[in-house]
Amino acid sequence: MTSPPPSPPPLPLSHIKALAFDVFGTVVDWRTSVTIALTTAHAAALASPTFALLPPTLQAHAQSLPPSFWPAFASKWRSSYGRFTKSFSPGTTPWKDIDTHHHDSLLTLLDTAALTGLFSPSEIRTLSRTWHFLRAWPDASAGIHTLGTAFTVATLSNGNTALLADLNGTANLGFQRLLSAEDFGAYKPHPATYLGACERLGREPAEVAMVAAHLGDLAAARRHGMRTIYVERPGEEAWKPDEERYQEARGWVDLWVGEGEGGFVEVARRLGI
Repeated sequence: MTSPPPSPPPLPLSHIKALAFDVFGTVVDWRTSVTIALTTAHAAALASPTFALLPPTLQAHAQSLPPSFWPAFASKWRSSYGRFTKSFSPGTTPWKDIDTHHHDSLLTLLDTAALTGLFSPSEIRTLSRTWHFLRAWPDASAGIHTLGTAFTVATLSNGNTALLADLNGTANLGFQRLLSAEDFGAYKPHPATYLGACERLGREPAEVAMVAAHLGDLAAARRHGMRTIYVERPGEEAWKPDEERYQEARGWVDLWVGEGEGGFVEVARRLGI
């Protein structure tokens, strides 16, 4: 009697039960959304009847800003977020959530750009909440909803819970759980965020895959036992392709979806959904 053929080896991610998603840049396109919000606010300020009441030097400066100004400003705003989260020391640094940081850093950046007074305090508060209403990448909603039929799909973001709830609702993202750094009193890449998320999900780290467009985030998750899914997004990766660490990541990332390959929809396809 002929013995049956050996079973094929299990898929590398066949045992995962939950997916934890980075949000800014991975799920939502912050760059386009924030640039549009800033550009729109600038145009509204120039057209406002109160603009003529501003100091003449401020009026002239605001009217002379080149088209490249606000895209660069958006990038500086995003970079300030990265510096803030990386410098935060749990148990030492007083807690500040991302909404507060976005407001405070906007004030600082406007001052640095000699634009203090262009926007009213209420307009600045509204602008600082732009991050609550970022547009999702085209594949995000469909992909997350599909993945949610087979896995628990959760955020694991430095964004505060209120911000994540707005993104999840307005962009119809389909996240079943909203896990935020504020739940753990620490920001990624602190171990408390990754291990805390796994605990909240009721899973061992090896049963949870971190999904991100940033290899640094995935490397930190991997150090704490999580699996890794890389979804490349335009302009998001800080590691350069010619760097050794980038080349090494090609060997340890469990699932790699390149730019233009379908994003989360492709992740679902590769996971057999």
